[in-house]
Amino acid sequence: MSAPSSTASRRSDPGLDDDLVGFDGSAALIRAWLRGLRPDPDLTVSSWADRHRKLASRASAEPGQYRTARTPYMREIMDRLSPGDPTQRIVFMKAAQVGATEAGNNWIGFVIHQAPGPMLAVQPTVELAKRNSRQRIDPLIDESPELRERVKPARSRDAGNTMLSKEFAGGILIMTGANSAVGLRSTPARYIFLDEVDAYPASADEEGDPVTLAEARSLTFAHRRKVFLVSTPTIRGLSRIEREFEASDQRRFFVPCPHCDAMQWLKFDRLRWEKGRPETAEYHCEGCDMPIAEHHKTRMLERGEWRATATATDPTTVGYHLSALYSPVGWLSWQRIARAHEAARGSDEAMRAFRNTILGETWMETGEAPDWQRLADRRESWVSGTVPERSLFLTAGADVQKDRIEVDVWAWGRGLESWLVDHLVLEGGPGDPACWQQLTDLLGRTWAHGSGQRMTLARLAIDTGYETSAVYAWSRQVGFAQVAPVKGVEGFARTSPVTGPTYVDATVAGKRLRRGARLWTVATSTFKAETYRFLRQDRPTREEQAAGALCPPGTIHLPDWADGEWLKQLTAEQLVTVRTKRGFARLEWQKLRERNEALDTRVYARAAAWIAGADRWPEARWADLEAQLGVAKQDGPEAGPGTPVHVERRTSPRRRTVRSSYMR
Repeated sequence: MSAPSSTASRRSDPGLDDDLVGFDGSAALIRAWLRGLRPDPDLTVSSWADRHRKLASRASAEPGQYRTARTPYMREIMDRLSPGDPTQRIVFMKAAQVGATEAGNNWIGFVIHQAPGPMLAVQPTVELAKRNSRQRIDPLIDESPELRERVKPARSRDAGNTMLSKEFAGGILIMTGANSAVGLRSTPARYIFLDEVDAYPASADEEGDPVTLAEARSLTFAHRRKVFLVSTPTIRGLSRIEREFEASDQRRFFVPCPHCDAMQWLKFDRLRWEKGRPETAEYHCEGCDMPIAEHHKTRMLERGEWRATATATDPTTVGYHLSALYSPVGWLSWQRIARAHEAARGSDEAMRAFRNTILGETWMETGEAPDWQRLADRRESWVSGTVPERSLFLTAGADVQKDRIEVDVWAWGRGLESWLVDHLVLEGGPGDPACWQQLTDLLGRTWAHGSGQRMTLARLAIDTGYETSAVYAWSRQVGFAQVAPVKGVEGFARTSPVTGPTYVDATVAGKRLRRGARLWTVATSTFKAETYRFLRQDRPTREEQAAGALCPPGTIHLPDWADGEWLKQLTAEQLVTVRTKRGFARLEWQKLRERNEALDTRVYARAAAWIAGADRWPEARWADLEAQLGVAKQDGPEAGPGTPVHVERRTSPRRRTVRSSYMR
């Protein structure tokens, strides 16, 4: 007896239907079981992307069909993510905007379409994960028919498609932030995409390292797991991606010279240009030293190959490093890289950003305290209480102590070259009204400039760490236009060395005022490291300076009246690496001696210069200050300030102590 037509219509495989197995629906069940036994496809991620990936105009500067040939260096990295490759962990330390995020998105699309399984994608925060879902993942799915039919629209009932979760046949994509321990331990995952790992917090909700928590989700998948760690690096010794890269086989992308065919990986010191003319930038071959023009880059990338330069501690891990020197023609040019480097010179923050985002390298914070005796030997002479002629504005830093307020006045010139102008100790402390009156008088005091004009303080930054209420009350009384209350915070992982102002409550005359004060937050670690770097800089000899040689940007000039005690306070701390209770490395400033007021006031005065805008002033602003003071602009590409006026040397160090009669 033949089978009914309704049953025959369900037949899809020869020799397999419900009649043979014995119950209705059994054939579909067996077919699903057989699909689960099917091995992973041989198709690679890069091949899938070239065939199926479409870039949306709202998510890409070059919309249309994705082409791996546009960024040839990404091909091997993507193919390592393919199921057919035995590699389990892929580490990518890179510059910004080299195509790494799109490669990760290609992997996500490939998994949904070709090798479904549970996948975890981690951003630094949950908020960034939501933004990435809207701006990257939704366009990825919408622009690909193969993905649209596998991930139902979010508006469908029971679609399994939410902001942070995308269900598809055979798998699910979970998106979360490294700050959410719940998200990191939510489900087992065969695939893990860890993006910008150097921006992850040290601990996820106090439960441990986010990378460790995330990777633990993949352990049950044994050799079939894939973990992709991607990031722009940050600070040496603290950078997660650098630590992972150094434990890998450290692959570099070798490209051939168009003149001699010598294979080499691109290094920044081989990019050369005429000083002040970044448009002349050309790369010089390591083999023949011939200049290579930008237009050769496309052919060089096409013929490039990744080569391991070390032996990995884990054979299942491969690591890649790529700088923006490899950026395809039409993206970031060598000329723009040269211009960015010239613009960053003289600023620690700008140079750190250049190394991290353009070179894809870590920034080394140098915190070894300079030798105070060497600083004493380099002291200079200018008239006491006057401002050297190349200085263009004044700031002060005030450190509040129990029985006194210590103030240092610094003069600043182009390139943040600086001179210590005055050191004052206001006796009495925050409980003495006369002490505050002396500080108020200081705001109106003038100093004689080398040009003969009088200068006042552009800004005074005062620490709020001791007797906060008294500091707020005084700041409100004199006004926030010239005074900036500051709060120091430790740590280097900050986007800006100074943030604010934020409005905080203040207590004045026993009355609490909501939002009564404006507070600036200062990353003291950053300015301490900058100060020590500037102090260690080599500079021309006095004879060379007299002949017109320039001091490098950031040079710190100290007067001969700065005594040994003050110099010891300036060099009273050093930067050390310590381990937390959880075993993580952390950079921390530690005192070498008890008193460090000179270093603190320097940091506050430097923060005052930042608040005044000196780190961001255009050339026109500097020229305007020079015109106001009658200072001639210094020749040379650095446009940096010159040396102070030298006069007869004082025979004894000077430290001024200002008592209640000050300014009377």
